[in-house]
Amino acid sequence: MTTPIDPRPLGATGIEVSPLTLGTSGLGQGTEPGSAEEAAAVELATAMLSGPYAVVDTSNMYSEGRSEAVLGLARRTVADPRPIVTKTDRDPESGVFDRDRVWRSFEESTSRLGVDRVGLLHLHDPYTITFEEAMAPGGAVAGMLELKEQGLVDAIGIAAGRVSVVSRYVASGLFDAVLTHNRFTLVDQSARALLEDARERGMGTFNAAPFGGSLLARGSASGGTYAYTPSTPELIAWVERVEALCASHGIDLPTAALHYSLRSPLIDSTVVGISSTARIAQLEERRVAVVPEAFWSDLENLGPAPSTVVD
Repeated sequence: MTTPIDPRPLGATGIEVSPLTLGTSGLGQGTEPGSAEEAAAVELATAMLSGPYAVVDTSNMYSEGRSEAVLGLARRTVADPRPIVTKTDRDPESGVFDRDRVWRSFEESTSRLGVDRVGLLHLHDPYTITFEEAMAPGGAVAGMLELKEQGLVDAIGIAAGRVSVVSRYVASGLFDAVLTHNRFTLVDQSARALLEDARERGMGTFNAAPFGGSLLARGSASGGTYAYTPSTPELIAWVERVEALCASHGIDLPTAALHYSLRSPLIDSTVVGISSTARIAQLEERRVAVVPEAFWSDLENLGPAPSTVVD
C-alpha cells in the first residue's frame, strides 16, 4: 500500500488521516448478495480501500448494513486495505440506543467488515435518546467507553448533524473525535463554535457533506437540496452570485465548496461521499486545484447565505 496523500494526525487520537476521507453512505444500497450489482459495489469499495486517502468512513446503518458488508467483501481482495472508521447506531426497529445496543452494533459491524477491532468508532445520530439517557449507567456512552477500555477501539467519536446535540457530547470531555455535517460549508457555518471547542480539547475533527447535499455539487440551476431539505429561492439566488464569483476567479462552485473545508485549520479531514471510481479521481483534481486567495475576501463581501438549516 502506498503512503496516503498528505497524512496528518486526527487530533490527539494517534490515528492518521488525509485531507479527504471517502464516505460510503450509499455503498451497496439495494444490492443482493451474489448479484451483479453487489459485484459492482465491491469494485468501488476496492478502489476506496486501495485509494489515495488514509481512511474510509462508514456506519452500521448505511444502506441497511450493506455498506459494511460490501466493504468487508472488498477487504478480502486488497493486500493492505485502508483502515475503516465506522459508527454505532440505534436499533433500526425499536430505536433503542443503550449500552447493550452499542455492543451489538459494534459486533454487527466488525462481523460484516471482517475485523476484530476498529481504530475509531463513532456514536452516531443519538436522536432517539436524550443526552441524559446516553450518559446514564447502562447508557450508550458507557458502552462506547467499555469498548475503548477493553481495547476493541482506539478512540471514540460523536457523529451527528445537530449542533445542539453534538455540542453536549463534545463538552463532556469523553470523546476523542467529532464528525459534523452540512454545518460548516459555504452556506452554513453554525458548527464553527463546536469545532473550535473540539480543537481546544485536542479532539480530531471531521467535516462531512461539504457540498451540503446536491446544491453546491450541482449548482443553482439544479435547484438541489441543502442538508436534506429543498433550497429556497433566496438560497438559490445567493448560490448564483457565488457561481458568478467563482467564474470571475477561474474556478467552479464544487471546487470552492470543497476548499472551504480543506483550508480551515478547524478541520482534520473532509468526508465526501463517493458513488463511482471516476468520482475519486475528480475529487483529487478538485483537491489540488488552486483557489485564488482573493476569492475568499470577495466571498465574504457577498454576506452570509440564507441557510435553510434549522437546528
